Amino acid sequence: MPHDGQTMPTTLLPDLLALTRAAIAPAESVLTKATDAVRARVAPAGKVDAALLEVDQHAAHGLAWLATYIESLRQMQAWAEALQSEGRFGEMEALIHQIAFGEYLQQIAGGIPMNQGEMVRMTDMGLDWSDLSEFQTDAVRSLRESGNTDAARMRLVALMRENHGRATFGATGLEEELEMIRDQFRRYSDEQIAPHAHEWHLKDELIPMEVIEQLAEMGVFGLTIPEEFGGLGMPKSSMVVVSEELSRGYIGVGSLGTRTEIAAELVICGGTQEQKEHWLPKLSSGEILPTAVFTEPNTGSDLGALRTRAVKTGDDWEITGNKTWITHASRTHVMTVLARTVPDTQDYRGLSMFLAEKTPGTDEHPFPTPGMTGGEIEVLGYRGMKEYELGFDGFKVKGDNLLGGVEGQGFKQLMQTFESARIQTAARAIGVAQNALEVSMQYAEDRKQFGKSLIEFPRVGAKLAMMAVEIMVARQLTYFSAAEKDAERRCDLEAGMAKLLGARVAWSCADNGLQVHGGNGFALEYQISRILCDARILNIFEGAAEIQAHVIARRLLG
Repeated sequence: MPHDGQTMPTTLLPDLLALTRAAIAPAESVLTKATDAVRARVAPAGKVDAALLEVDQHAAHGLAWLATYIESLRQMQAWAEALQSEGRFGEMEALIHQIAFGEYLQQIAGGIPMNQGEMVRMTDMGLDWSDLSEFQTDAVRSLRESGNTDAARMRLVALMRENHGRATFGATGLEEELEMIRDQFRRYSDEQIAPHAHEWHLKDELIPMEVIEQLAEMGVFGLTIPEEFGGLGMPKSSMVVVSEELSRGYIGVGSLGTRTEIAAELVICGGTQEQKEHWLPKLSSGEILPTAVFTEPNTGSDLGALRTRAVKTGDDWEITGNKTWITHASRTHVMTVLARTVPDTQDYRGLSMFLAEKTPGTDEHPFPTPGMTGGEIEVLGYRGMKEYELGFDGFKVKGDNLLGGVEGQGFKQLMQTFESARIQTAARAIGVAQNALEVSMQYAEDRKQFGKSLIEFPRVGAKLAMMAVEIMVARQLTYFSAAEKDAERRCDLEAGMAKLLGARVAWSCADNGLQVHGGNGFALEYQISRILCDARILNIFEGAAEIQAHVIARRLLG
């Protein structure tokens, strides 16, 4: 409390929503000029030159990050205005909104962190300060100077302390039905997942089958599968909420539903009617568990260079080759395998997708099916489903299990799932980030130093406040991409942005959370050590951050 004669510093800017609304167009002008400048460098003839784009990756990827920031500000504005119209835009929400605009506008002007060691500045994209004349408005200047202040951050963390115990800080803006789903899975995660997650991690154990059975009973595996095939037929937005809340308990549990959703989407988008009728009800009920078998040891993100081959033998197929980084491979029943069926091809056009059936393994015999072998890859985090290398030597697949019944469609079929996969990865990232915030906030409350709680020190409180702000930014961007998917609009750009930002936010929150814990954070017994390991993978799978930025840049420049 202030002493007599002192006043509490003003933390909220007057006419905040009008101010932030007025700042969007100037920020968009920066993006327009940066896009034109980078396009002139990498597409001098009007079409993107792949070689020039590769040489100028820093500028192109910086453009992707700039566009992600602009879209984030748009979605934060939409969130704030929707809450205000409903009478739910309180002081906490206003502070989150103000700080987000203040920080992101300041970074646009001064430098955007693509990761902890790489900054992109407007000069990298060919702009100087004179090119940013439209950005130098009163609204932008006011937000840059006064949006993200120490007083604002400390007031936000004070409000967060009053609301501790909630799984989110600030209204999410979800419609009532999705909030009910969130509440259901929040309780489940708090009661059934969070108390056990760290033990599973430390013991490097598979998530118990009991948990998988519970998820099946709750409808997780059939959430977005059409009702005609035994699912609940709910929108992608519902799966985002479920993935976020389950990942808040443990990323491995949050990923179980995602595995089935992506396998089901492959069948829905690319399968024959017979394949849909056979596979979707079983996936929906949890009767069968799938695993994705795409990556190879020497190809990484270059899926067009895959060497695993499938050869027709009579009516059936035999697969030979090696795969790696296969998640949850042992105990699953069906593998979505990408293999080359057209032998003379050297790119994606010769690839086909198979629904390859296998027998679930045991600890003693993880891969009992003839024609395949496997070994576990020991990993830092994301341990609950385990990672494997697989070898195939004449592995038999039924002829009816060629997805869609037509060769050469595998890469196209896989591409159709990328939007959903990246949206779900963004949702998992938000859950991990939220977990880092909650664990760290509780520690900062409980830990006493120099006669008071850690959370009362400005550098600690500010870290927690910025976690809450960036989690909300990533959350709104992810919700937007899911809504676009539900509206059946192309959203690979938005999904990529959500994944790109969400993964960075998860790592930042986990890293700052460990810093709040100090030396204890480095001890295995503290949850934050696991959360840090789990967060790190999010910038790699479903498209590494560099690949993701490259894809976004090509869309912006094309």
